[in-house]
Amino acid sequence: MSKASSSSTAKISSFVLIVIFITLALSLAAIVLSVNAFSGGQEVFAGYLLLIGVLSAALSVYVLFQTRKRILRLKIEVPPITTTIECRKCGFKSIREFQRGDYIFKDVEPCQKCNENMLITAIYREVKERKRERFPF
Repeated sequence: MSKASSSSTAKISSFVLIVIFITLALSLAAIVLSVNAFSGGQEVFAGYLLLIGVLSAALSVYVLFQTRKRILRLKIEVPPITTTIECRKCGFKSIREFQRGDYIFKDVEPCQKCNENMLITAIYREVKERKRERFPF
């Protein structure tokens, strides 16, 4: 489960990184063209190119750092798996963490009250409700 979600995160972040680096390269090209236009005597055109280049470079660097923060902040938490054990004779109920080899209707340790074998009746994950974060873009 974690491998699939981490690979989808890697695909999204690599696509975003490609777009960011293309924007950064185009902004650097605009800055170089503005220097050439300024030396050619076209001050107004050079000013516009310089403005576009600096703004797009700043924006792409900002998005790059925000994307990196989001990837570092991303943590995959596996909810705990719980096993419910019940006694068939007295109805005593016990809840414990899942152990490898547990399955439903498996006979396990004796009951604490009547010393009869207990039965696994349920295995489930405890999922906590949380707010979904909205992505900035």
